Amino acid sequence: MTVDLDKYVTRIGWAGDPAPTLDTLRSLHRAHVLAIPFENLDVVAGGVPSLELGELQAKLVGSARGGYCFEQNSLFAAVLEELGFGVTRLTGRVRSGARPGEERPRTHMVLAVEVPGVEPSAEPGAESGAEGRHLADVGFGGPGALLEPLPMVPGRERAASGRRHRLLLEEADGPAPVWVLQAHRDGEWADQSSFTLDRTPAVDLRIGNWYTATHPRSPFHRLYVQRPLPTGEHLALDGSAFTRTAPDGTRTRREITHPDALLELLETEFGITPPPGFRPAIDRA
Repeated sequence: MTVDLDKYVTRIGWAGDPAPTLDTLRSLHRAHVLAIPFENLDVVAGGVPSLELGELQAKLVGSARGGYCFEQNSLFAAVLEELGFGVTRLTGRVRSGARPGEERPRTHMVLAVEVPGVEPSAEPGAESGAEGRHLADVGFGGPGALLEPLPMVPGRERAASGRRHRLLLEEADGPAPVWVLQAHRDGEWADQSSFTLDRTPAVDLRIGNWYTATHPRSPFHRLYVQRPLPTGEHLALDGSAFTRTAPDGTRTRREITHPDALLELLETEFGITPPPGFRPAIDRA
């Protein structure tokens, strides 16, 4: 099965040149992140999100829904491959919010994307072909998430709409070096996620997706919805706490006190039409 590109680009409001260029990758990534919200309604309802392409398209493209990292990046990978990009599916560890010394499982999916025809970087310390390889991640959520893909050149900073990111290489116990994505927030650099470049087969993605959705201690059993806006604002719903972050970092927070108000908020602020019968609990973050 292949992606219905016409329906996909209509869903994200994109009308660019479909040639597999760096400009295409950047504009597609941004349009996807701004159009398809991060959300975990299926997990909250007790289900496991499907990673089958047909069901991903029906949910993320054919309806007013979103998804979390395994869904979003699986769909985006299929779109990029259809356009002629080289894509390697990877899994990593979320470091944002981790305690010092805490090592979390590989429950985050990211993509290494090869841009055809781009010359290798001549910068010291860059891997051969690194200038043509970019980290893509349309499924992180959070106010520090990537809006545009990041060149996989260690130490290079990139800013997009007020968000700053960089990748560092970290020594590892094993043979594969660890890449660390950092976001600049509140005046300092903070680890966001880490990963290695060993390809993750589909069977392992399904296991990571299942574990994330079903493990009793998974944070995704609580309602968690994110949406960046073209204005630079960022909206977040964590349990029953709704936070609006302004481009200058100012945050306003309010508690939602009734399930009907939560449903209305999903529709009006996040553009999400919940599945039939979905009734969120009021869960204090």
